[in-house]
Amino acid sequence: MEDASVLISGIEYKIKVLAEKNKVLSKENTTLKEQNSELNILVQRQQIELKSLEEKAAILKVSKTFGSDTDRQSAKIKINELVREIDECLNLLNK
Repeated sequence: MEDASVLISGIEYKIKVLAEKNKVLSKENTTLKEQNSELNILVQRQQIELKSLEEKAAILKVSKTFGSDTDRQSAKIKINELVREIDECLNLLNK
């Protein structure tokens, strides 16, 4: 009988240890999920900012091209590219 009670005590102890570990890991999991959500939001914001900066850079390149008379062919090419992009966007919107 003593052997059985010793075994039961050992099992109860192990269950308590596992329950505590489970509690700690659950809290850690919740914290990590919150951090993951915050980081995903940050990534989305940075992607939006990156697109905005890329658009500004493209506008600056085009404006610099228009500023010089020596590179008119390049300006025409850029305008054609922009018109094609606008056409693609309009086609996507019409679908």
